[in-house]
Amino acid sequence: MKDRWINFKLRFAVSWYNFWIDYPAAGWTVKGVKVLLVLAFIAGSAFIASIAAGAFGKLPNEEDLAGVTHYVASEVYASDSTLLGRYYFENRSNVKYRDISPHFINALIATEDARFFEHNGIDFRAWFRVFFKTILSGERSSGGGSTISQQLAKNIYPREDYGKYSLIINKIKEVFIAMRLEKLYDKEKLLELYLNTVPFSENTFGIKVAAQRFYNTSPSRLTPSQSAVLVAMLKATTVYNPVSQPQNALARRNLVLGQMAKYGYLSRRLADSLVKEPLSLNYFPITHNKGPAPYFREHLRLELKELLKDKRKPNGMAYNIYTDGLKIYTSVNARMQAIAENVVAEQMKSLQKEFTRHLNGADPWETEGVLEMAKRQSTRYRSLLNAGLDSTGIDSVFRIPVEMEVFSWKGGKEKRKMSPLDSIKHYLGLLNAGFLALDPKTGEVLAWVGGINHEFFQYDHVLSTRSVGSTFKPIVYAAALQKGIPPCSYFPNQLRVYPQYEYWMPKNATNEYGGYYSLEGGLINSVNTVTVQLMMQAGPKSVARLAHSLGIGTEIPAVPAIALGAADVSLRDMATVYSTFAARGARPEVHYIRRVEAPDGAVLIDNEWQKDTCNWERPLWEEEADMMNQMLQAVIDRGTGRRIRYRYNMKYPLAGKTGTSQNHSDGWFIGYTPRIVAGAWVGAESPAVRFRDLRLGQGANTGLPIVAFFLQELFEEEKLKGYVDAPFPRPGAMAEQLLSCPPVVWPGKEEATEGKEGGEAPAKTVSNDEAPAPSEATAKLEQ
Repeated sequence: MKDRWINFKLRFAVSWYNFWIDYPAAGWTVKGVKVLLVLAFIAGSAFIASIAAGAFGKLPNEEDLAGVTHYVASEVYASDSTLLGRYYFENRSNVKYRDISPHFINALIATEDARFFEHNGIDFRAWFRVFFKTILSGERSSGGGSTISQQLAKNIYPREDYGKYSLIINKIKEVFIAMRLEKLYDKEKLLELYLNTVPFSENTFGIKVAAQRFYNTSPSRLTPSQSAVLVAMLKATTVYNPVSQPQNALARRNLVLGQMAKYGYLSRRLADSLVKEPLSLNYFPITHNKGPAPYFREHLRLELKELLKDKRKPNGMAYNIYTDGLKIYTSVNARMQAIAENVVAEQMKSLQKEFTRHLNGADPWETEGVLEMAKRQSTRYRSLLNAGLDSTGIDSVFRIPVEMEVFSWKGGKEKRKMSPLDSIKHYLGLLNAGFLALDPKTGEVLAWVGGINHEFFQYDHVLSTRSVGSTFKPIVYAAALQKGIPPCSYFPNQLRVYPQYEYWMPKNATNEYGGYYSLEGGLINSVNTVTVQLMMQAGPKSVARLAHSLGIGTEIPAVPAIALGAADVSLRDMATVYSTFAARGARPEVHYIRRVEAPDGAVLIDNEWQKDTCNWERPLWEEEADMMNQMLQAVIDRGTGRRIRYRYNMKYPLAGKTGTSQNHSDGWFIGYTPRIVAGAWVGAESPAVRFRDLRLGQGANTGLPIVAFFLQELFEEEKLKGYVDAPFPRPGAMAEQLLSCPPVVWPGKEEATEGKEGGEAPAKTVSNDEAPAPSEATAKLEQ
């Protein structure tokens, strides 16, 4: 085959020589052809000269090429420099030549431009190969004639439309630009520029993003086989996508490995061995909806736009997080984030099954008005209404089945044929969750999970406000301490009418009354009647004021009903409140941005000062906070949160509080140690969708397991164990003395009725925060 190719070229050369030289007596036909060829040569030269002169658009000069820039994604990093995500118009991140694996460079050169280090931007041998093999012989697999330098020119200056002459004009322009690039940059720099601009599959740009996406690795660690897969994509990014077209990608990868062996970059034996291996992808896409911490990244994006609006680049222009390649370093712990996301997913998948079984075919909502409101709030309904359809027409459209993708716990999503009305029913019946972990010593966010799936549910339940139930009660008790009410004061557990508040008569959920409760007794058993009496003595305005001082930013009505959690508060704010308890009365400045750097290393934002406790406000004295910590530890040890002890086998020091809203629409649990505060909320998008059974809908059954499993996972990892098994500081002698009294006393009895070990409730102690569970507990939740 090779000899035939050589003979063909020799015969062509001889024929060409004879045509021009060896026909002195040639006829007019030949002379005419010669004249036409000369004229074509002159016209072609003039055409090329006009392109060089800028007739089809100014060509970049050396100054332009020396300042080559392109859109670069801004990157978000966890506390250990793990990449969390990017903000971009084009998904691109730059990398230095020295940080690219030699295997990838070799695969690229062998496949795309074998004489890259020999030519000056134009490979004439490649042109001849294209002319003879591709054009004349029709061998489509013989390869193209563009060098890497020409491809770089195309990447930097995208092709323009010149009608039917677009290809030839753009190709010629790329030749001129390539030659100028070769004069300006050395070969390594050219490769660096090329590999930071070249597009790979799935709208990724540059080798750094491609290596991370398809192999979850850095460019420096790419193996020969991985390098061959990535280089294979350059031929056609869709056709050779290893995710969607694995067979095509495998065949093309093997061709690249063959090229590497052909040019001596791999031994033939190794290449033959590698072609037998599978693609072995480690696919790790990081997009707006996928990858670690999508809810956190979205909230961060909005905050960054606000924080950067007054920052200016050296040229006076504002920074753009989508194009300017900023580095955003956050406090999120990558491992904790992964644990939190996994725990939320597993618990919510299980809870959803339990909810479906519990409904037993009934609608998740109790009134049809809920469904009608959800339909009217949908984007589809508003679009049809704006299009002029009346309610009858809209209703008919909503009943027509169509193909759609919906969220499913079976793989995240699935295609179904269902009516728009059925899709609304589907989503209405899904439970959601929010989870947040903070470091109370620094105020830094450690993990943030805003929901079960960011692609389908973009409402962030770390920030959304919902009724907090009994998780608010510790604020009432802290306000009572501030007012000077002694912790060993006893309050009767009895019905009481408050005429000044429209004859309000707060009840315990079980309608069980009797006994006298200290502050600790009232809190650990979450007794409504006692909590309201404390509220009245402390004053609703004082409680609301303290709630704001402890970290709640939303409006708190100064009415007695807030004692029972009749206020809408975000999980972030409630976690801040409990962080203040954990920090012994100093309110942490909750934050998650450590610093933001420009590409040149200039620091645009630096939040290290927020860790300094000297800058924190102190809503509680240390002794007051210590007493709250003691009482909230008692809640876990022998109160409404004890399920975390007997069911999840938590042996280390822990404080916390469960909470359940009216009709158990919202389930809460916030648990903490001196090193970490972890809070969870669980509920449906609409409060009208809920468990009908208090035992299933309470925070102890919905939110508490998420925190429990999260802390268990931390305890199992040596590097994270210290967050969980940190002992609480011993309170001062005065605080211990003030708390040294029985939690409950009954008339005619001298001894307190303490809870027994293992989670059993006291014989007659009223509890209003956990519903009865068979053979597990006898405490009951407030309504």
